[in-house]
Amino acid sequence: MSLTGRTVLISGAARGIGRATALVMAAKGARVALFDKEASVAATADAVRAAGAEAAYALGDVSDAASVVAGVAALVEALGPIDCLINNAGITNNIAPLARMGMDAWQREIGVNLTGPFNMIRAVVDGMAERGYGRIVNISSGAARGGLYNQVGYAATKTGLLGLTHNVCLEYGRKGVTCNAVLPGLIGTEVVMAMPAEIRDAFAGATPTRRVGTPSEVGHLIAFLCSEEAGFINGAEVDIDGGGRLNTMALGSRKELLGKK
Repeated sequence: MSLTGRTVLISGAARGIGRATALVMAAKGARVALFDKEASVAATADAVRAAGAEAAYALGDVSDAASVVAGVAALVEALGPIDCLINNAGITNNIAPLARMGMDAWQREIGVNLTGPFNMIRAVVDGMAERGYGRIVNISSGAARGGLYNQVGYAATKTGLLGLTHNVCLEYGRKGVTCNAVLPGLIGTEVVMAMPAEIRDAFAGATPTRRVGTPSEVGHLIAFLCSEEAGFINGAEVDIDGGGRLNTMALGSRKELLGKK
């Protein structure tokens, strides 16, 4: 499976799944365009170049449509038309019970996690359709199906992202553009690895695989969905959670949840 000759645009590429995916794409031969609000995304671009692939980056906020349009235009000028879009940018830092979720926090969550992918898709999808080829992958979450305690904004936006995925599929599938959603479970990003070990290990112990997933594993799944071989996969919701969605948290004993044998 090769992505040689393809230009892949990744939002939220400064770290975590976005950075890992950029390096996987580089290994597959793609040109890698990076969009992030953090200046540290430059380090991801440097890592992609060190891996032997072309890279460019633009700074901007996915929730700001004008920022997205300007950033994408700059990246197209640097690397050529966008063939694949990975909507990875997202926030999870608004943690509060529903009754105490502030309106500003709610709106920010929607802006980044749902309006952001909408803005990114609008910036590239018509060009994909005109060329008869496009791959869009939206990074949702297992929380889209089961909710997430005290994270009503995050869960709601990740569910909304599934609806956006379905509509892009319906509207653009006949034009050679696919749109799929990836639903990660507990993945060993910088944020997850900074959790208290006992909490992280308890959640990992509740999955059938008994471990945390790696960002590069998610990156390889995304790369496949961007390939020629995945052309008939469209509107799908693909879990990558080690089987964690299968009620093991409810069925496991306290001893098992703490990772003890």
